[in-house]
Amino acid sequence: MTAEFVLRLLVAGVLGIFIGLEREYRAKEAGYRTHFLVALGSALIMVVSQHGFDEVLGRVGVGLDPSRIAAQVVTGIGFIGAGTIILNKQIVRGLTTAAGIWATAAIGLCVGAGMYMLGVLATLLALVGLELLSRIFRRLGLKSYIIEFSTLNKAVLDSIPSHLNAKDIVIVSYQMDERAAAAGATSYYVTMVVKFKGNNNDVSLINHFNAIDDIVIHRVE
Repeated sequence: MTAEFVLRLLVAGVLGIFIGLEREYRAKEAGYRTHFLVALGSALIMVVSQHGFDEVLGRVGVGLDPSRIAAQVVTGIGFIGAGTIILNKQIVRGLTTAAGIWATAAIGLCVGAGMYMLGVLATLLALVGLELLSRIFRRLGLKSYIIEFSTLNKAVLDSIPSHLNAKDIVIVSYQMDERAAAAGATSYYVTMVVKFKGNNNDVSLINHFNAIDDIVIHRVE
């Protein structure tokens, strides 16, 4: 029986690595090591939940619910997921990674219960959802970016919305600060959150802004 338990842990860990490698390739917050540990830990908890109390179950007056320990994984994994979600200037990042960790925990529980085929199938579906669907529907979605730039010509700022609208770029938020520049001039420092088609990238965004005269781009994220 011990060999069966070891096999469950190994299979769960390998499946977790597969999902983690996809996240690692995307340079996300949680990579293969995190997903490996989540899947391995979930499988171990499921094994303990199912078989860790066999010695006391036969005693008179002892009754245990074997699902209670495993159920805590569903609640507890939320703390790890929440740690991967970042809110930065109205842009939420890390939701997909958090959902992937949650799904990896479920796969670990599944394999820990001995349902190998279901765990493998869930891993394949998760990889399809993370990779293949993002390629298919990339052109349909909008991607968010934070761009910071400055200008000494305040009149330029009035022309930016019409310029971006012509490029199908949506302004989500806009923040401007006035800063002292050389020779007593005033520099207008702008932090802007924009959205545009997912088939574009940060290089495309920089090119659109470079087409606007008298601005200096400081950061694109």
